[in-house]
Amino acid sequence: MRKRSAAHPARQITAAEAAGLVQSGMRIDYGGALCQPDEFDRALAARRDGLHDVKIRCCLSTRPRAVMEEDPQGNHFYGLSLHFSGYDRRMHDAGRMGYLPVNLGEIPDYYRRFIEPAGVLVLRTCRMDAEGFFNFSAANLWHRAAIERARCVIVEVTDGLPHCPGPGNAVHISEVDYIIEGDNRPAPVLPNPPASDVDRAVGRLIAARIEDGACLQIGIGGMPNAVCTELLNSPARDLGVHTEMMTDGIVDLYKAGRINGARKQTHAGKLTYTFALGSEALYATLHRNTDFQCLPVDQTNLPANIMANDRVVSINNTTQIDLQGQAASESDGLRHISGTGGQLQFVRGAYASQGGLSFICLSSTYERRGERKSRINLHLTHGNIVTTPRTDVMYVVTEYGIVNLKGKSVPERAQALISIAHPDFREDLTRQAYEHRLLPRGFTF
Repeated sequence: MRKRSAAHPARQITAAEAAGLVQSGMRIDYGGALCQPDEFDRALAARRDGLHDVKIRCCLSTRPRAVMEEDPQGNHFYGLSLHFSGYDRRMHDAGRMGYLPVNLGEIPDYYRRFIEPAGVLVLRTCRMDAEGFFNFSAANLWHRAAIERARCVIVEVTDGLPHCPGPGNAVHISEVDYIIEGDNRPAPVLPNPPASDVDRAVGRLIAARIEDGACLQIGIGGMPNAVCTELLNSPARDLGVHTEMMTDGIVDLYKAGRINGARKQTHAGKLTYTFALGSEALYATLHRNTDFQCLPVDQTNLPANIMANDRVVSINNTTQIDLQGQAASESDGLRHISGTGGQLQFVRGAYASQGGLSFICLSSTYERRGERKSRINLHLTHGNIVTTPRTDVMYVVTEYGIVNLKGKSVPERAQALISIAHPDFREDLTRQAYEHRLLPRGFTF
């Protein structure tokens, strides 16, 4: 635990005074998701002409960042994101932000061993409670580890965040250098677009495999969320949750009485997660609700902790898969779009869980410039990043079916994946598989 000298207790300062602590060449830490500061961000942007080479670590930016908007040429500030939001992606496309490759559950260890300590770390938090703690809200993540090594810790307090119970989900005033007043805006929401017919088809296929007592991890996106909707109409009961991201779909299942965590081996009776993004209703449900536990990301995402629960079901999205089963979920060629996140760790943790299942889901096609293209291909797009290796992929699901790749040879994998590709592309994929010796002629698999 980081401790300040008793002779120099934390003191209240203005956002402008806090921004004045930043020096050229510093690395600044904004934390992730709901914990990113707003008042400090605006005050730091106002100092841009007096600063250069300031690098700002962040993750899942939920609002436009003033340091990016007020420095359009990128002469003063550069972002380093541990997982892209849509806004982070746009900044990357503009040359304003880079990606730090991570397995999300390993980030606390990176902060303790490898990542250069922040010159200034500033987090948006709930107001201090009677015991002197500032709650991180729905974003426990790696903030404890970052605080341990930061040279200066600042909290930007607000009334706009839900207070979320969970061990280690707070910083004590004895660890804080400065306190600044936030703007009290409500927590930013993440819209939930309506599920498409393809999303619902995939959701039905996966929901049919989920049994009583399963422990769910639901990834980000419309397709994994559609599984929750389909589970509302399934017979599955006594479900548990041990997930990275808490979503509206999971909360809907909780409100319907389908989730009680009664059969979990760890945190029995609790829904465990490390961050949440979604609607105002989601945040209202999490606020001071002890049924939910917001944990550090190494407790939720390390495979050894995932596998400690039986019947873990991991459900994640991908954007492209090749005929050998490599899943590319974070880039479009050389253009980075999101991040590795916890996908690989949950795939591995679910596989190692007693009776566990992992599902990688995708639509069979997508549209680009008016042309329909297959997401299942002979090989990945040039430059595409492999998020989940072929050796780790278990079930792959499209609207045309579900196939298992574990224990399958390359010819068996190619044949299985072609069978769930869009019918318009199966003949061409089969021809390519023969031409490149993924399928041998004259044999049946």
